[in-house]
Amino acid sequence: MSFHPHTAMILAAGLGQRMRPLTLTTPKPLLKVAGKCIIDYGLDHLKAARVQRAIVNKHYLPDQIEVWSKSVQGIDMQVSDETDAVLETGGGIQRALPMLGEDPFFVLNSDCFWTEKGQPALRRLALLWNDAEMDCCLLLVDPKQTTGYDGQGDFTIGNDGRLTRNTSDGLAYIGGYIVHPRLFAGIASGKFSMNVLWNKAIAKRRLFGIAHAGHWLHVGTPAAIAKAEAFLEGA
Repeated sequence: MSFHPHTAMILAAGLGQRMRPLTLTTPKPLLKVAGKCIIDYGLDHLKAARVQRAIVNKHYLPDQIEVWSKSVQGIDMQVSDETDAVLETGGGIQRALPMLGEDPFFVLNSDCFWTEKGQPALRRLALLWNDAEMDCCLLLVDPKQTTGYDGQGDFTIGNDGRLTRNTSDGLAYIGGYIVHPRLFAGIASGKFSMNVLWNKAIAKRRLFGIAHAGHWLHVGTPAAIAKAEAFLEGA
């Protein structure tokens, strides 16, 4: 029987500096693309994946994230408070681990989103999950299937599904994955990037990934909002 995560972490504590001046008054996840908050695109994916409980972290303009969390319907939403420190992607999840439980869980970035093509991405991640071999499984995409992304990729997927670093012609990480809490074992609390743990998993041959069939919208700057809206209008 395949594993199905019922819990998720939504990362929403970033400062959104590249989105200024829009983020001077609104946290980036709550900026709107095509009339919808960026964070809500990911929330819809979680609902479609039948996630029952999600933890969202708050740091920058935290009251607005709190208000948003209370407005969510269909998922039990809880808030992890990071107003005392900037913890980055890894440190933020680590602080929330007591709320996330002992089973693997989804993680979503809240400042970008993807469109689906074929079987939903989170469903594909869950079907691929193999607890005996994996500590983390990332959702990746060909840079040609992106809007607003100017990078050259992050990883290469091997024939066995394992990932290696590739920043010249690899696949781009698009802000979604499944991770087991054991990957955080032995890591001191505080500020750190998930890249630290992904490198740890690569060294143990326990970082896997899949290529997404849909499109990724990297909404990193104010100008990227119009590009994302143009793509959605033509999709």
